[in-house]
Amino acid sequence: MQANEESIKLTSYSHGAGCGCKISPQILDQILQSDTPKKHHPLLLVGNESRDDAAVFDWENGEAVISTTDFFMPIVDNPFDFGKIAATNAISDIYAMGGKPLMAIAILGWPIDKIAPEIARQVLEGGRAACAEAGIPLAGGHSIDSPEPIFGLAVTGKVKKENLKQNDQASANALLYLTKPLGVGILTTAQKRGIVSDADLATAVKQMSTLNSFGAKIAPLAYVESLTDVTGFGLMGHLVEMCDGSGVSAELFFDHIPTLNNLDHYLDQKCFPGGTSRNWASYGHRVQEGITENQRLIGADPQTSGGLLIAISKSYKDAFEAFAKAAGFDLKPIGQTIPQKEKAIYLK
Repeated sequence: MQANEESIKLTSYSHGAGCGCKISPQILDQILQSDTPKKHHPLLLVGNESRDDAAVFDWENGEAVISTTDFFMPIVDNPFDFGKIAATNAISDIYAMGGKPLMAIAILGWPIDKIAPEIARQVLEGGRAACAEAGIPLAGGHSIDSPEPIFGLAVTGKVKKENLKQNDQASANALLYLTKPLGVGILTTAQKRGIVSDADLATAVKQMSTLNSFGAKIAPLAYVESLTDVTGFGLMGHLVEMCDGSGVSAELFFDHIPTLNNLDHYLDQKCFPGGTSRNWASYGHRVQEGITENQRLIGADPQTSGGLLIAISKSYKDAFEAFAKAAGFDLKPIGQTIPQKEKAIYLK
């Protein structure tokens, strides 16, 4: 019998939630290994080598096209919210390269024998709402009959070549900033267990539905050295990627990292997603020994539609923070890069 709009609980139909269902970094490395020699297209500016947020192709006219795709299983039960979050998350990859989105194509997998098509329509409406906020059309898509509900977008964007931002360009003396607090993986897991408060869940949904358009605004700033968004691998996983690509290590000022409210309350109940443990198994050895359990559970928490991780030249601290404040962000450094050491990440 098909679920109707009144009885639907989307998260009960998926084994994972949001970006927490991503394949772990360790296993992904095995999948992407190839014995075939890599042949780089001369106009491909960014491919998969640095695990960046999107591919970038040179138009040879001073601009480049950005192409990305992202999709996942439900992270919230409300269909409209699920669609909006998934679309916002996909569009974020364009902003994380310093670009502006142009259009999107929908990706939909739906268990048509279990969930009514009217629910899928609400998911698509959420996706359209996110695209409308970004000022782009949802121009088409592709759908399949799937055992679990899946939704996301393929997004095309553009960027001036001189404004292109990558995740592997941080110097060894840069300050690190994060534009959204951590903890959505913990709160959405609490939702699945039926213990999250309405207020905490509403905060998480609002955050996940907020576009990372700040990435396009800071793209012209030459002192913004490196940029990525924090998603399924957690803050520490994406910072490891930035460090490895840039040939540096990082010190995190853990007490300065913004987090959503009441995380300790849920962590005390052992409420965290399975993706956290998979993340830590993949890169925990790259982090200094001796960190606390809660630092590990927050630092490796899979973020869905998480914030931008930004590395800037330290001498521009005041200028950047003033620029961010004018754009509505009260940002303070959460860490800094340092010359490469044995570990990728150290805590201060």
